[in-house]
This record gives sequence, C-alpha cells and structure tokens, in this order.
Amino acid sequence: MTTVRRTRERGVETLTLDSPHNRNALSATLVADLAAALTDAAADTGVRAVLLTHTGTTFSAGADLRDPPDPDALVGLFRQLTELPKPVVARVAGHVRAGGLGLLAACDISAASHDSTFAFTEVRIGVAPAVISLTLLPRSDPRALARHYLTGERFDAAEAARTGLVTAAGDDVDAVLAPILDGVRRASPQALAETKRLLTARVLEAFDRDAADLTALSARLFASPQAREGMTAFLERRDPEWVV
Repeated sequence: MTTVRRTRERGVETLTLDSPHNRNALSATLVADLAAALTDAAADTGVRAVLLTHTGTTFSAGADLRDPPDPDALVGLFRQLTELPKPVVARVAGHVRAGGLGLLAACDISAASHDSTFAFTEVRIGVAPAVISLTLLPRSDPRALARHYLTGERFDAAEAARTGLVTAAGDDVDAVLAPILDGVRRASPQALAETKRLLTARVLEAFDRDAADLTALSARLFASPQAREGMTAFLERRDPEWVV
C-alpha cells in the first residue's frame, strides 16, 4: 500500500502523508512514494498546485531510524519540491520534528494550526540538521535557527510563523489556507511557474553549492558512535549517556 494518498479538488492535488505506524516518518518508502506523486503532479496539466498534508496528529516525525532513506534520495525529494513548476502548499495540523521540518521548508507556502509543535531534535541523538539545512537556511531567521538547532527544544506555531518556518498560523488551519488556495486557483499556470522560479533561485543555489558536502556530513554523523548511542537511547526511551 502507498504511504501517500492522492485526491484533487478544483485543480489542487492533495498529497496526504499516510504512514501511521511511524508517524509519517521519512522512510525510504515514503520518500519514494512522495517523489512519484510529485512527478505525476508536475506532468499533469490539470494540477494547478499541490497541497501537502497528513493523517493523524503528526505531519512528519523526521527520518525513519528503522528504515532511513538514502541521503541522496532525500536531497532529491527536497529539490523536486523546490523545482516543481507549481506551488506546493503545506497544511500542518500536528507535530513536526527533525527531517520533517526540511520537508516543510521545501514547500512554497505553509500554514499550521495553533496546536502544532516543532523541534529540531537531531542534536539530541548525536547528529546535525545537515541535509534539511538546504531548504531551511535560505528561508528562516538565522538567529532563531541557531537557538532551535542547538537546543532541540520544542516551539509552537506562533514562533514558527514569526521566524519564517511557516507562512501563517491560526486556530483553524483550513480557514488560514482558504484564501491562499483561492489565490493560486486564480493565477495563470505560466505566471505561477515563472514566479516560483524567481522565488526559489537562492534555495537552488544552496543545493548546487552545498548538497554534496551536507550529504557526506549526514552520512558521517549517522555512522558515528555518538549517533548509535543517541538512536539506541531514543528507541529505548531513555536519556543518552552524554546527558548531564
């Protein structure tokens, strides 16, 4: 069964992350399924925009530690979202962690409900937010990222909106999204594609410049003794040995 469900309404293709057993974690399967769905949406002239959302209470729990995607495949997915010639809008009504934040930042516009929470938890398992920085660093407030990257602490939707991680937040995420989706439905396909090209130029420069180095860094850290301890501690629901 696919981990990504597809529906369409008035030109908006909704891709719903549907992998409840791991809270929509970025497994090799989910990354491949989402990439395939995006390829189809890019080629379909009936699709004006893509809405990326989720089942359950978690948008994405980050990389799947039991079935991790190949780092190059994850970079490819983030680049695919960035280069897609149609707007990608994220709908978040739940929690987003680690690699899921890179997925969120790859979207052009995003809205979150006020009860959503966010955290860069990489430092707590002995790694760094390496590959996801390709989409995050060009689009988010650097001082806020420094705090959240280095501490791994949880923050709310208001902070995510203030720092540029999401576009807007509200009590009813669908009410926040309504004028956004109406706007893209009223826009010409050509205008959307070229406007998106203008908006993503700086992000794609980061891919060209940094993707290889960040992928190598991610691979090195995940193979390290501290990462093994951190991931084992996470799976065993205990503190890693370095906690003081």
